[in-house]
Amino acid sequence: MSNLFRKVWNFRETSPLSFRMLGYILVCSSLFTLFATGIQVYADYRKDVSLVDQRMNLIETSYQSSLARSLWSLDQKLLRVQMQGILNLPDIVHLHLQIYPDSEIEMGEIPPRIPTIKHKIKLQHSSDDLYELGELTITASLDDIYRQLRQRIFVIMTTQAFKTFFISVLILWIFQYLVTRHLSKMANYARGLNIHQLDTPLALDRSYKSSQPPDELQRVTDAINEMRLTLLNDIEKQKQDAAEIRKLSLAIEQSPSSVLICDKRWKITYANQKFSQLTGHNLNSIIGKHPKTLTHISPDESQNEQLWHNIEIQVERAGMWQGEMHSTRHGGEKFWEQVVITPIRDTDGESSQYLILGEDISVRKRYEQQLLRQANYDLLTGLPNRMLALDRLKLALAQSRRDKSQVGLMFLDLDNFKHINDTLGHDNGDTLLIEASRRIASSLRGNSTVARLGGDEFLIILPSLESPEDSELVAARILQAFSSPFLLNNQEIFVSTSIGIAIYPTDSENSSTLLQQADAAMYQAKHKGKSAYHRFTPDLNQQSRERLKLETQLRKAIEQDELLLYYQPIVETANGQLVGAEALIRWDNPLLGLVAPDKFIPLAEETGLITSIGEWVLHTACRDVKKWHEDTGLKLTIAVNVSPRQFRDVKFIDTVMKALEVNDLAGEYLELEITERLLLDDSIETFEILHKLDAMGVKLSVDDFGTGYSALSYLKSYPFDSLKIDRSFVKDVNTEAEDAALVTAIITMAHSLGLKVIGEGVEDVAQMQFLRAKGCDYAQGYYYNRPVAESDFCNWISENRRAYAT
Repeated sequence: MSNLFRKVWNFRETSPLSFRMLGYILVCSSLFTLFATGIQVYADYRKDVSLVDQRMNLIETSYQSSLARSLWSLDQKLLRVQMQGILNLPDIVHLHLQIYPDSEIEMGEIPPRIPTIKHKIKLQHSSDDLYELGELTITASLDDIYRQLRQRIFVIMTTQAFKTFFISVLILWIFQYLVTRHLSKMANYARGLNIHQLDTPLALDRSYKSSQPPDELQRVTDAINEMRLTLLNDIEKQKQDAAEIRKLSLAIEQSPSSVLICDKRWKITYANQKFSQLTGHNLNSIIGKHPKTLTHISPDESQNEQLWHNIEIQVERAGMWQGEMHSTRHGGEKFWEQVVITPIRDTDGESSQYLILGEDISVRKRYEQQLLRQANYDLLTGLPNRMLALDRLKLALAQSRRDKSQVGLMFLDLDNFKHINDTLGHDNGDTLLIEASRRIASSLRGNSTVARLGGDEFLIILPSLESPEDSELVAARILQAFSSPFLLNNQEIFVSTSIGIAIYPTDSENSSTLLQQADAAMYQAKHKGKSAYHRFTPDLNQQSRERLKLETQLRKAIEQDELLLYYQPIVETANGQLVGAEALIRWDNPLLGLVAPDKFIPLAEETGLITSIGEWVLHTACRDVKKWHEDTGLKLTIAVNVSPRQFRDVKFIDTVMKALEVNDLAGEYLELEITERLLLDDSIETFEILHKLDAMGVKLSVDDFGTGYSALSYLKSYPFDSLKIDRSFVKDVNTEAEDAALVTAIITMAHSLGLKVIGEGVEDVAQMQFLRAKGCDYAQGYYYNRPVAESDFCNWISENRRAYAT
């Protein structure tokens, strides 16, 4: 019995659904059996009782009249015989005859606890009248009916119980085969289902035709597989979302901008790594705080409160605030920050959080300040620049109009600064400018302004002058300040300045005109011999206009083909053989006529036009000497002067190379004459340029040797081929012993260094013979020919036999 109970219990544990289904089947079957059996038993019972009732009615029909006659005739024997006959009938166990008025007859016995049924029969006799004789009560036993009923119930219940059991087992087996085992497989599949095992779909071990409508199990299977696919899609989307979130998270965390996130009450909830690096604050120290605790625009806390109040209002109304803040680092250090604040809205469009992006702009602010200073001040001297000076001049003029006073404007230019800058180098030139600006500033009153306009030009504004003579006193003090030598590279150098003065409102009431007049007066001071000052006079306007006109015409000279090259021959002193020529530039202007080089070359140097002019000279000279090679068969060399400004041009090497390539000329037929002062600029740039030219085969010559600083120590460092003795020494070699000795020394020194010597300015035979006697290699000058145009030079080559004189 215990084993059966254990099996039932195990069945209940392993197959609870089947167990419950079995229970439901048994209960429902039993209830149905009981109900059906009850109805059937009751119907049989009623049928049996109905038979008894029919038997009673039959007795009444059969015996009523005979009993009534027997009773009327008082024949008790017959009456008892008749009653005995009734008692012998099936199921009749007791008779009771009530005879009116007061006698009775009773036959049989009613068994105890036996169900019975009674039937009463009225006994009457009718003649002329109807007489009530008595009443017969018949009692029938239902014991047989109940016994048969119990037997029938037992049989029915037993039969139904076995039938219910077998049907339940059959149904249970069918259910387990068709449903439960599939449910178990579904359960096992669902139990083992996870995000790593979604590739295998659920498949039941059952036949299923797709043409048939799906049953419940198939729908559940399809639902599980659809759920699996949905999970796969959701997982993939989740991975994508996670990757996107991770990407956004990394982007925020690794953002080059600091990021703060605040809740709807402006309390900090997040800070990225850049914020911590930028400010030194970590999230734990600022969590829950308002961002205004990190900014302090002024010592007055109310201003900070007002700023953030305005920010919050603007963010809510406009959706963004952008501006610059003076924030505070963890250690109290202030720094400038570019801040953008925007709300983070939820799906309903409500501001749920706030995003604060910050970028350290301290470096940019410093650059802005530097740019502001660069825009208004000279970087080298620290003086106001042209822009600020002109602004102050306008303010001084406006103040003078109100005060009815005068303003002095002084234009200063350092004398021979370009020469010093070229010979001593730019570093020394900068040192000179700094010291010059200091000396100028020390000579002025406190309300005066000194500015550097550029290069070696300075501007002085003297406001509130009582008389124009006061400006002359200031100029005298400045000249006196420049009388002391400047110490540059351990050398004492004397530098003077030329000063031009213009007075407001005497000379002009316009700032630009006043500046032009001071500039014109400065040039007049230079013409007076430098180291001087000059007040503007009306006639200077004419000179200034002429200079401006000359500059304008010079700028058009190349475009209008007004420049010319004249050539002077260079011959070998030993035999008079022509070896080359020097190219000398001329300017033939239709309005100005033939302009001398000493008049326009300094202007070209000053304006920077010398670079383009020098390039034209190189190309033209190379073209002409190539033509001479082809026409005469003589391999002549062309000498071209190079200005310092042209030499330092970044494209100078390319210009020389292009001139040679375009004209198909070898470098050995081009000789570049370099001024002696360039050699004192002992820079890497000079060294590289000269050696690059030497590598190209170009000859290099030191022009006007002996007139400058005579940098003899540099001759062996640079790849020069020759020296040119200046004409100022050659012209007096036969009359001045010092000049003769100097020329002799130069020739001897040059030959010892392996250099050729060219004597310039040879005008007579005596000079030529002196140079020949001293071993000078080449000569040029009027003795051979004056500088002439290219066509005339070609004629001179072919016609003048002096070119070949011995």
